[in-house]
Amino acid sequence: MAFCSDPDRITLVTGGAGFLGSHLCARLLDMGHRVIAVDNLSTGRRSNVAHLEQTGRFELIEHDIIAPVEIDGQIGAIYNLACPASPPKYQRDPVHTFRTSIDGAQNMLDLALKHDARILQASTSEVYGDPELSPQPESYCGAVNTYGPRACYDEGKRGAETLFYEYAHRFGADTRIARIFNTYGPRMDAEDGRVVSNFVVQALCGQDITIYGSGRQTRSFCYVDDLIEGLIRLMAADIGFGGPVNLGNPREFTVLELAQLVLDKTQSSSQLRYLQALPDDPRQRRPDITRAQMVLGWQPTVSLNDGLDRMIAHFAETLGTPKEVVLS
Repeated sequence: MAFCSDPDRITLVTGGAGFLGSHLCARLLDMGHRVIAVDNLSTGRRSNVAHLEQTGRFELIEHDIIAPVEIDGQIGAIYNLACPASPPKYQRDPVHTFRTSIDGAQNMLDLALKHDARILQASTSEVYGDPELSPQPESYCGAVNTYGPRACYDEGKRGAETLFYEYAHRFGADTRIARIFNTYGPRMDAEDGRVVSNFVVQALCGQDITIYGSGRQTRSFCYVDDLIEGLIRLMAADIGFGGPVNLGNPREFTVLELAQLVLDKTQSSSQLRYLQALPDDPRQRRPDITRAQMVLGWQPTVSLNDGLDRMIAHFAETLGTPKEVVLS
């Protein structure tokens, strides 16, 4: 099954009105693709993609991929990004979150087979659970909890990877799997609930910086432009296998280091407030990106220092915070 990048064929992006999806749609349009975004708008926003409609090559379909979707025209590629990634949001309706990953993946795989399209699954570093080794290579099977508040997301993504494996091996589906590590940048929801957006919004608004646990847990932060480049390279690569590929920035920071960096950049008077650690919150998160470097020629180029400057400027504008609070 060959990959077709013919601009007359449709590139479908599920979750296309969300944070990552909207950035991906914009990049694909810049590359000349005809793009259809499918989103139920439970966490995505029309405003994220409204500016794309003027291209004449973009359409947003409001639909929940738990149910099959019919698309007029020939699809060449499917990026399956649909699923809330914010813990507060995926925990609002955990059954729906799980079904989005499982039923949604199967519906998109069936659609890919019907159209002879290549399909990419947006998986997550959460499949590694609370890891027992660092950095985490794709061969690591993880230390996961199937019975807890994060399992609807973590296990949903693991189940989706299983479906991609079976469809590739049993039915010949042309699949790609990206295991995405913490990604941040403009257009994140101010109420996303993940650590970078939390700290930036709290600092700009003069609220306490809330740290769950000791703050010594580590994360690796990838700027959105780097992540989108990785997804596009993974989709385009004739790599000859459907195994997962880690996409993330291997530079590791403690949560406390991130908090201090945000405070320094915003010149905020916010204070640190420590709260009880969250259940199943991983102590360490750092990708081994050797496979992405060797197979895709990809590695992140935007430092946390530069990426935070861009993100803080974006939030200062959207939140109505005076821009002079942001350091140049």
